[in-house]
Amino acid sequence: MHYTLHQLKVFAKVCELKSITKAAEALHLTQPAVSIQLKKLQEQFDVPLTEIIGRQLFITDFGQRIYILSERLLEGADLINDTTNQYKGLLTGRIKISSVSTGKYVIPYFLTEFVHEHPNVDISIDVTNKNLVVESLAKNETDFALVSVLPEMALERIELMDNVLQLVCGKAYFEQIKKMGLQSLEDIPLIFREQGSATRKAMEGFLAKNKIRAKRTMELTSNEAVKQAVMAGLGVSIMPMIGLRHSLQLGLLQTITLPGLPIITNWNLVWASGKNLTPAGTALVKHMETHKSKIISEYFE
Repeated sequence: MHYTLHQLKVFAKVCELKSITKAAEALHLTQPAVSIQLKKLQEQFDVPLTEIIGRQLFITDFGQRIYILSERLLEGADLINDTTNQYKGLLTGRIKISSVSTGKYVIPYFLTEFVHEHPNVDISIDVTNKNLVVESLAKNETDFALVSVLPEMALERIELMDNVLQLVCGKAYFEQIKKMGLQSLEDIPLIFREQGSATRKAMEGFLAKNKIRAKRTMELTSNEAVKQAVMAGLGVSIMPMIGLRHSLQLGLLQTITLPGLPIITNWNLVWASGKNLTPAGTALVKHMETHKSKIISEYFE
């Protein structure tokens, strides 16, 4: 057999995405180029790797086995490259980070200097909701995760900084908030994040603790969507302050002072206990431990 690592890489991406078109986009190749590499790989086997039913591509059982073995070979090839570069004194490798949606306001600042110091390290960040972040950790699909509420699993972590959540409103409520109390929240529309969001969990916990029964609610799937809805006067919401700085400075939003607020949690970089971190991953942990105070002081205070 004379298959190449490039052919296996293309095949693995097609299996991952279940699409030649998406694989081509992810690999920055043309669709014909991907199809040619698949054809050349298929010529090495008497058993089909894929099949087309209708217009849908499917991976055969045999193809799934080859996909798993391909992933192992590609990981081994990456380790060879990393080891070679280590002997040259270069830090290389790939780091995968999964972040809850609000983390997009945090994680870039903790990575900037590291990326500049180690240009040969590739970092990918997947921004999604908490449930999917926890799932990726449990399945070992990511190296690190940025979360504000620790999931119930064995983890190592670096505590980075406070995550401050406050009740906010738009201009439509600026006069009303001067006389607003806890029970007023039963008569005002409340805007929630989607199920699985740590921000939603914090908001629901605050309402339950104060025995507030929301009568009118709206659910949105991102902090940006919630912010726009609040500014438009559709209701009020408990939101992380870190994404609201400019809107507060411009007077588009105001915080509502009530007992029990703000809610303060912590941003944590976590990874599964027992995980064998790559040299690049170990270097990132050391970098964050060493520089986090400087980063917080420079960008967040």
